[in-house]
Amino acid sequence: MATLLDIRDLHIAVGGRALVDGVDITVEPGEVVGLAGESGSGKTLTALTALGFLPDNATTSGQVLLDGQDVLSLDTAALRRLRGDRVAMVFQDPMTSLHPMLTIETQLTEHQRVHRGLTRRQAREHAIELLDRVRIPAPHLAIRSYPHRFSGGMRQRISIASALACEPELLIADEVTTALDVTVQAGILNLLQSLREELGMAMLFITHDLAVMNVVSDRLYVMRSGKVVETGVTRDVLAEPQHEYTRALVDALPDTEVAR
Repeated sequence: MATLLDIRDLHIAVGGRALVDGVDITVEPGEVVGLAGESGSGKTLTALTALGFLPDNATTSGQVLLDGQDVLSLDTAALRRLRGDRVAMVFQDPMTSLHPMLTIETQLTEHQRVHRGLTRRQAREHAIELLDRVRIPAPHLAIRSYPHRFSGGMRQRISIASALACEPELLIADEVTTALDVTVQAGILNLLQSLREELGMAMLFITHDLAVMNVVSDRLYVMRSGKVVETGVTRDVLAEPQHEYTRALVDALPDTEVAR
C-alpha cells in the first residue's frame, strides 16, 4: 500500500527566518502518527504544509507528497479542492475555527455541497448523522444552533464532525485536547480512536503532551527547533528514548503517565 503522506527534506522559512529544517515524515493509510515537541518546535507549521496553509511570506523547499502529488506545487484552485475533502484539520480552539455568526448547519454542509455535490437536504441529513456520530445530543436540534450555545468539549466534537464531513483520507489534529479538562479530554481521545477504527482514516496527531501521544499514536516523531530528533514506534520511543531531549520530556512526566 502506497504511503499516504510523505514529507521529504522539508525546509520552511518565514520572513527569512528558518523555522523547519530538513524534516522527513511519513504517514501510512489508516495509521496514527504523532508529532510531539515543545511550543515553537515547528510541528504545526510542518503539518500545515499538507493543506498548503502557509504565510504569504513563507518560502519552502523539499516535497510534501499526498498520494504522490506534491502539495507544495499546487495552485490556489487545486488547494481548495484538496482542503476539507482529501485532507482536513481540527484546530486547538474550536471557538476560533467555528464561525460565531453561522449556524452549525451552515458550517457542516457548505463544504459537502462544494466537494461532494450534495443537495442542501442531503448535506443537512448527513450533517445530522455526523453530529450523532460524534455524540452531540439531539443533533436535529443542535444543527440549528450557534457555536456559543455549546461547551468547549461539545464545540470540539462539532469541529471534528465538520472535518469528517467529506470523509478525508487524512485528518490533522492540532492540540485538540489542550484546552479541555481531563474528563472531556478523555472523551475526545476515545472519540478519535473509535472514529479511526470505524472509518479507517489516517491521522497526524500534534501535541506537546507525551502522555496523550502514548494513548493515540502508532508511531512518533519528536521535534525540537525545527528538526526531528527522534522517531520510532511510540511505545518504544517513550519506554527507551534515545535522544536527550526526548528523555527530558519523558522524565518530566509523572511515573504513572507513560508505561515504561
